[in-house]
Formats: sequence, C-alpha cells, structure tokens
Amino acid sequence: MIYLDNNATTATDPRVLDTMLPYFYEKPGNAASRSHPYGWVATEAVDLAREQCAQYFGAEKREMIFTSGATEAINLAIKGVFEMYHRKGKHIITVTTEHKAVLDTCHALEKRGGEVTYLSVDQQGLIDLEELEAAIRPDTILVAVMWANNETGVIQPIKQIGSLCDRKGVLFFSDATQAVGKIPIRPKELGVHLLAFSAHKFYGPKGVGGLYVNHRAPRVRLTPQLDGGGHEGGFRSGTLNVPGIVGMGKAIELAEQAMKETNEQLQIWRDQLEERLMNELEEVYLNGHPNDRLGHVSNLVFRFVDAEALMATFNRDIAVSAGSACTSADPSPSHVLIAMGKGKTGAESSIRFSFGRFNQAEELEKVVQAVIHGVNHLRSQSPVWEMFKEGIDVES
Repeated sequence: MIYLDNNATTATDPRVLDTMLPYFYEKPGNAASRSHPYGWVATEAVDLAREQCAQYFGAEKREMIFTSGATEAINLAIKGVFEMYHRKGKHIITVTTEHKAVLDTCHALEKRGGEVTYLSVDQQGLIDLEELEAAIRPDTILVAVMWANNETGVIQPIKQIGSLCDRKGVLFFSDATQAVGKIPIRPKELGVHLLAFSAHKFYGPKGVGGLYVNHRAPRVRLTPQLDGGGHEGGFRSGTLNVPGIVGMGKAIELAEQAMKETNEQLQIWRDQLEERLMNELEEVYLNGHPNDRLGHVSNLVFRFVDAEALMATFNRDIAVSAGSACTSADPSPSHVLIAMGKGKTGAESSIRFSFGRFNQAEELEKVVQAVIHGVNHLRSQSPVWEMFKEGIDVES
C-alpha cells in the first residue's frame, strides 16, 4: 500500500521507537516517584523531552505541558481560559474551518453560557483580519485560530493575528497540530499565548501531545480540567506517559533537524502530483491557497466524481482521505470545504493527499496513474459528465 494520509497520522519513526523501548521494561519508573532511582531516571527522561520540545518552540521548559494529545490540550486551553477569565467575559472568537476538537469544545461552552463568534473564510480558506478585529469586544477573552488547516494545509496569518490580539489585550490560542514539525513554530515571537500539538503528526507515538502556555508578558492562567495529584505544574493531573513523552521529544528533535530537506522534497512531489493531474485530467482544481499552505498537502476536487467511489477504485492500494480522520464516522461532507464555499457537491468530490517522510519517489507515478484511471472510469459511467461535455448547463 502507498500511504498518502500523513495528515491523519504519521508512522512512528524507528529512531523514535528505539528511544522509547527502554522505558517500557528496563526503565519502568513513574516520573512522580522521587524516592528511588527508577523514578529519578523517568524524571530525567521527561525533563529532556520537555527541553527538546521547548527548544523547538523557542520556549521555556516550564511552558510545556504534556497531555494525552492535541484534543486534550485544546480542551484544557479553551475551557481553562473560559473558566479562569469568566469575570472579564465569556466571549470567544474562532473560525468555521477549525478542527472539530475546537468547534465542539466551543459548542460545549455555549451550553454553559459562553458566547462564540465563528469567523468566515474566503474561498482559499483564509480569514479576514478586518472581520476578526471587528469581532473583538471588551468581553472577549480568547481568539482561537488554527495555525495550518488539517484538510487543506492552508496557513493563517498568525503574526498579524498575534499583533492584533496584543493590541486588543486578548489571549490568542492556536491549534498547531498539523504545523508542528513541518514548519518553524515560534509562539513567543508571533504573539501566540497558547498552542496545542500532538506527537503522532510528526512521526512520534499516538496518545501523547502537549500545550504551550505562555508564562510571562502575559502570564496565562488556566483552570485545570483534570484533578488528582497536581502534575504538570498543577495544569494537568495524571501519571505521565513516560515512553510516549520520550518518543515525542525525540520526534520533535528529529523533525527540526530534517525540516528544510524534508519540506523541499515533499513539496516537489506534491507539486508534481498536482501538475500531472491537472494537466492530464479535465475539471480538477485545488482546494485552498496556492502558496499559503503546508508543502506536503494537496486537496483536490475532481468534478463529477464521487470521492468515496474514486478511492474504491484504488483497491486498497493507496491510502488517501476524503476529509478529517477525526470525523470519518460522520457521513456529512467536509465542514472545512463547505465553509470555503465549495458546496456539498464539491466537498464530496474532493480528496486530500498528504505526503510524508517515508514516501518514495517511484510511488508518485503509481498514484497519478491510479487516479487518472479511476476518474476516467467513473466519468465514463456518468450521464452528468456526458451532458457537461456536450455543453449542457448541469449546474442548474
């Protein structure tokens, strides 16, 4: 199988796995056990991983909070701010194209008396900074904008958003799950006060992630969402997943070392994929911004083709996606593409290709040929396609 669904999850790098293995048996200590060497070894390993993560983000070690993944980190950030700053206000601003972990958390807070403004995006997936500024009110406590979209790879203007939030005195949270490990991420430099990430998006293990919490200017305070021991500086109670944290630290270190070289190669393959498919097939278009996006992601709409039917023609030989893995149980079309104005038909005709570190050059031609064959086969059986080719208006 050719794996092109790296936005859903990446494979754990063997070097990461090798780093993790001793902490399952040879070094089994609990990082909260301070009375014997096993605990000390675990504590030292967690401390190193915290340093590795902090170095990548240009942050202090104490600003890195370990969680079970990005979803928990997102909940801690948004709910934690909502509860801690409720005396200032209960208004939150986010975007219609956010991950469901953000949107569902905001919906949950609306049931608790919170007010949420959902910003729109243009057809390329970018927010309007003027709309954001107009939405900020005296009682606004948080702006939540994703760094890079998980379905299209579109990168929002984080620096400008950070500057705006700084001028308005509003906290800025970013779900950077898809961006971490692929591009440089420096929250302090760009005015981001809270930032969520997950190891399995950058060749680390599943089930571990983190939250960056700005410690000064301003010092962000959060109401903990888990009680029971006061771990992680009181932000997140619970026994630390030492093997997972060790793996995440190694993964983020490796990602930073290879970032430039990896990005250049993956973008070459992505661009070649798009060029071939758009040149050799009719009515194929890009979903998202042509430039302001991650280099390994391509979301394409194949008009007059059902995406699920197209993937079925691959005979399980190619792994791609028609939407977010976190909403795969939901039969509704992508809320991201709908928000971008692609319509139900366009959303249901779109496929996301996401390249990764372990792809090979020879796989590209196989994917191109499989897609061309599948699209032509399905269109040959479509009366609507024939009507379109004959110049009949099928849109109405």
